[in-house]
Amino acid sequence: MPNRFTAVVRGLIALAAATGVTIDCAVGNPLVAFSFFTIWTNTAVAVVLGLGAVRAWTGRPPLPVVRTGGTLLCVTIVGLVFHLVLDNPSSAFNQAAAIDALTGPRAVSNQLLHTVTPLGAVLDWLLLTRPGAFRPRHAVLWLAAPGTYLVFALVRGALLPAGAPARYTYPFLDVTAHGYAGVLVNALVLGLAFYALGLLLVLADRLRPAVAGRRNRISSLGAGGLK
Repeated sequence: MPNRFTAVVRGLIALAAATGVTIDCAVGNPLVAFSFFTIWTNTAVAVVLGLGAVRAWTGRPPLPVVRTGGTLLCVTIVGLVFHLVLDNPSSAFNQAAAIDALTGPRAVSNQLLHTVTPLGAVLDWLLLTRPGAFRPRHAVLWLAAPGTYLVFALVRGALLPAGAPARYTYPFLDVTAHGYAGVLVNALVLGLAFYALGLLLVLADRLRPAVAGRRNRISSLGAGGLK
């Protein structure tokens, strides 16, 4: 059965993600923009929730839970790392001064990519999906995206010359500052945190109540395959 309310909400979240990515590419170098995990993830949000909106509108089954849950984990990572690590004066990787200096379109894009879409994706999961679809094995599968990004970021940084724009996209991945050993330690700590967050999502998905009524939510995200 078509669910127009869910479709509209998902469409707006997808639009927010797409708008943030578009602004970032328009005001800067798209190649540099797409070197960031934030842009990778928000592009995934735009695609996955956009497709989810179409499926809800037409009454088709939802996307496989391995995709929607993985997107949820990644965009949650984006929001948490930004607010707790990068925009936190007490963090060892603090970039709050540079973030506070953002104005105009960049400030709008920053809010869309790091705050609006993570909150939107979490609310979509909590309010517009049925609980109980996530499985512990999904927490491992969902690490594929951050793991792939780590390899990309390190290879990209090694190939670019010193002084290249955003050679190392995040301060905790800066080989120049920390060396490969230090970066790998940072990656291991973050990877364990991401895995724990994935398990927490699995647990929360099992324990959370079905907030929406039967007529106002889609069927279980588990339909259709892996996540």
